[in-house]
Amino acid sequence: MSNAWRLAIRDLRAGGRGLWLLLICLFLGTAALAGIGSLSTSILGTLDGQSQQMLGGDLEMRVSQRRATVEESAALAAYGKTSEVIATNSMVTPLSGHAPALANLRAVDDAWPLIGRFTLQPGALAARPHGTDIAIAPALADRLGLHVGDQVRIGMATMRVIGLIDDEPDHLGAGFSFGPTVLTDMAGLDATQVIQPGSLYTSATRIVLPTGADAGAIGDRIIHRFPSAGWTARTPDQAAGNLKKGIAQLGQFLLLVGLAALAIAGVGVGSGVSAYLGRKTRMVATLKVLGAEAGTIAGLFLIQLGLVAAVAIAAGLALGAAVPAIVTAIAGDALPVPPRLAIYPEPLAVAATLSLLVALLFALPALARARSVPAATLLRDAILPLRRPSLAVLAGMVTLLASLVALAVLTASDRPIALGFVGATFALVLALWLLGLALRWLLARLPRPRRPLFRMALANLHRPGSQTDRLVVALGLGFSLFVALAAIDTSLSSELANAAPAKAPRFFAIDLQPEDAATFRKAVTAAAPAATIEAVPSLRGSIVALNGRRVADMKTLPDGAWILKGDRTITWSATVPPRNMVVAGHWWPAGYDGPPLVSMEDKAAELLGLHVGDTITVAVLGVEVPAKIAALRKVDWGGLGLNFALVFSPGYIQEAPHALLASVYAPPARDGAIAGAVATALPSVTMLRTGDIIGQIGDLLGRIALAIRAAAAVTVVAGIVVLIGSITASGQARRYDVVILKLLGGSRAQLLAGQAIEYALLSLLLGGIALAVGGAGGWYVVTRVLALPWAPDPAVIAITMTLAAGATLATGVLGSLPALRATPAEGLRSS
Repeated sequence: MSNAWRLAIRDLRAGGRGLWLLLICLFLGTAALAGIGSLSTSILGTLDGQSQQMLGGDLEMRVSQRRATVEESAALAAYGKTSEVIATNSMVTPLSGHAPALANLRAVDDAWPLIGRFTLQPGALAARPHGTDIAIAPALADRLGLHVGDQVRIGMATMRVIGLIDDEPDHLGAGFSFGPTVLTDMAGLDATQVIQPGSLYTSATRIVLPTGADAGAIGDRIIHRFPSAGWTARTPDQAAGNLKKGIAQLGQFLLLVGLAALAIAGVGVGSGVSAYLGRKTRMVATLKVLGAEAGTIAGLFLIQLGLVAAVAIAAGLALGAAVPAIVTAIAGDALPVPPRLAIYPEPLAVAATLSLLVALLFALPALARARSVPAATLLRDAILPLRRPSLAVLAGMVTLLASLVALAVLTASDRPIALGFVGATFALVLALWLLGLALRWLLARLPRPRRPLFRMALANLHRPGSQTDRLVVALGLGFSLFVALAAIDTSLSSELANAAPAKAPRFFAIDLQPEDAATFRKAVTAAAPAATIEAVPSLRGSIVALNGRRVADMKTLPDGAWILKGDRTITWSATVPPRNMVVAGHWWPAGYDGPPLVSMEDKAAELLGLHVGDTITVAVLGVEVPAKIAALRKVDWGGLGLNFALVFSPGYIQEAPHALLASVYAPPARDGAIAGAVATALPSVTMLRTGDIIGQIGDLLGRIALAIRAAAAVTVVAGIVVLIGSITASGQARRYDVVILKLLGGSRAQLLAGQAIEYALLSLLLGGIALAVGGAGGWYVVTRVLALPWAPDPAVIAITMTLAAGATLATGVLGSLPALRATPAEGLRSS
């Protein structure tokens, strides 16, 4: 091995530049995996460190549409120091005449915050709001043009803005909200009178527990003590749970995209190593003539590849480790929380190991071929035919592939999805490679074009040494991914921006008191005479028992049982609601006034294993209402109309204090007039504009799509690098072609045109492959995973394909320019 080391170092000094493709491809793949893993881990690390602050304590007990009773408050206070926060939605109307805006109104007591520190931006009139003072989020101030000292109307009260919120320690733990925060105290909330019987609001009591106390166990104990009260418990882990889950899932998906980029980089590694070792044929033959053994030669090249791979992987790890800091500096405001900047060994180790396995997997066949070069090659300058890998080489490749798959799956947060993605990627790579071979076979058997330039371009795609099959894998995978993303993105945007608003109401009105229904209709129709209003009774309730079995006693809930998690908005109706269709059982007869019956959404019932005739018990304002399932319904959720998972029969449940939930269908141009009219007539009614809700979802999806595109861009860059490498690998053959053609009278313009035609044909082939593969993948995600209509934008996909084809054509032509500069004299004396 000492001889192998010495020869390897000498050869690298003399001609190691031929391994640049290996270096770049491994660098890109490693950097992508390490960067995505480090960023995801750093954000999750921040959430883990701030989970207690996000919750606002060690335990949060939450209940809807009421506050804790004296007995409940005493029971909660027995476990530690407590603080109460009440959250609801309300309209904020500036006295300056500006149109009202929706806000998340939060009332806190004097003990808030138990953990963390609340601060206002410089210039505030007080440290925190009291009485009719409020502190508002900067986003609300920008939207309404408000400044410190301005006055606004919330409900029935005139409130003064004392400052803009700088740090609200439990903001992230509060979950999704329909508007920016407005903070007041309990006296200010009472002054607004926005909370009336039946109003939708949440009361949360946070508790700081003694050190070592089990928050989960205490929460269960409180729920069992008040089984019908509708309490739900949250611990610090659960406060950050949904956000952590979303970030982990996005990070997992991006890591899988990065793994696809690494697969493309592996193709480049194979091409680069093959080209490099192909130029070392005479050196190998010389060493064998001088007595070198096959093991020494294999060790020589393995050392070279290992050194270059180590440099590439180390550089990729360095860039990947710096990604959290880079993203924070460039787009820190777009992140949910600032990443915890540190070096995270686990994602770096996984990235390095995966990259090393990919390098060995794709380089092994070329190393085996180089090891078997005969010494007689020195005496006859011949091109060695490609041989089938030996059984030992195949066994080694299978072992490496199994290790690669095992590592990718075992380190994933969702192993079934990771296994499916890795399997699909492997199947796609294999299919693309076979398709590339089939294309070479087919092109070789097509009739030869009569025009020389077309005949030469076609021959370059299928002749011996052609890289068409590898380019189909590398570029086809990258371009297919971009087409799939374009199809998913445009289908989703179409559903959000076009389909939903066209059939959805313009507003939802909440906290509408039954006695104010006539006033509400008068205000809306005065602002928009063509408006249509749909109003139904609503209140909140939670399912506490299934067929007599308490949900609190269940050790595990059924998978996907969202209807059991927290409380739900419920209603009652004498007839089948619009956009609903009974699929099992029968609706109760007109005028029914017997024991409570309920109709459940069919998919929710299926998740819980419930059927017609079973019973559920729903806790409403501390009262348990048992009901028999009379019918199952299929619900059209896509129209964003008033739909409910649970619909009760009229009668007993009507006795509960409730409000009305209304939807307003009107021309979009009347949005401002409707919101202003309702705010003037009924200040306590909250108007949710559908477009704002869709806009928030669209912004979130847009950020996710941007992250996915950034990760996917690495695959295209890797594909372009592979294309450049293939051009370099065939450089000697192309120079010979150029010399012969120049001797036969070919001009530089003609030769350049021939190269352009070759890569235009390749781009056309890759475009067709990408449309088929990427379109199929996008269709599956949209229709099967997201359950949305398939509505891709052909123009966006066409632009995507045009850019991909243009990049391929430009790279191919520019990469061929060095070969076009070859002179006949150079060709005659080259060996």
